[in-house]
Amino acid sequence: MHMSRVVLTGSVFAACALLHPAPGLAWGDEGHRIVGRIALPLLTPAALAQVDTLLAADDDALTERDFVARTVWADRWRDSDRNSSKVRYTATQQWHFADIEIAHPDLSDACAGQRPLPEGTPASQGPARDCVADKVEQFAAELTDVSLPQAERILALKFLLHFTGDLHQPLHAADNHDQGGNQVQVLFSHHHVASRLHAYWDTAVVQRIGRDEAAVAQDLSATFAAQSAAWQQGRPADWAQESFAAARDVVYTLPSTAVPDEHGTPAYPLDQAYEQRAEATARQQLAKAGFRLAALLNAALR
Repeated sequence: MHMSRVVLTGSVFAACALLHPAPGLAWGDEGHRIVGRIALPLLTPAALAQVDTLLAADDDALTERDFVARTVWADRWRDSDRNSSKVRYTATQQWHFADIEIAHPDLSDACAGQRPLPEGTPASQGPARDCVADKVEQFAAELTDVSLPQAERILALKFLLHFTGDLHQPLHAADNHDQGGNQVQVLFSHHHVASRLHAYWDTAVVQRIGRDEAAVAQDLSATFAAQSAAWQQGRPADWAQESFAAARDVVYTLPSTAVPDEHGTPAYPLDQAYEQRAEATARQQLAKAGFRLAALLNAALR
């Protein structure tokens, strides 16, 4: 199971990479915001009105209060006491992934048996060992229940905005006894210092697609519009299996031999063909996440 995840971009990314093991931010901030930008225009008027009402009632200051900004809220929540009391961190850090083992793929095992929430337990207070596929189901179900306290439905919305993205990062749905790629070092592009494989998939692949998040979201929405309806079918458990397959068939197709980086750290060199496959896979996964997030919200908020 993952005990380490790499996070974010720029100076924040560099700082967090040096900290003690922690779960990561699938796609980094850019990827999550792209998912939100894809989903937002696809919301029905009824869903959008309810989303706006819930977000307007939320005064939490961990992120800006708009739809796209709230896609990264769950990471901020988890990390808000990571270096102090660890209450939020311990309670939610495993919710960000479902580590299906490459050698012995079993979603139920990766999700602690996929047990239902104890009766009367809000999803935001669920067991710490819940996995991302189960949390997406739980929080989507809470959004449909108008009898729940508004505060819980706000939490459900914010967690759902993030976890739907997490579910589609291949290394948040697979593990090869390497902490989800965090124990694997790679060299790519013109870099001479190794990076973690997980970090490559969190941020470098997304940045390869493009640096303008709005333009990337628009491009992905248009490119994959014909697949949107088909991709919106299924449930989070099915989508976790798809992400696992992407990890198995693309992420872990690494060279057989590592080479030393400029500091002597053994790392697998990623050639142009690997990076092209990675970009194509990430484009599809981001688009799927955006389309499916919209579908979940439209179904829950009729």
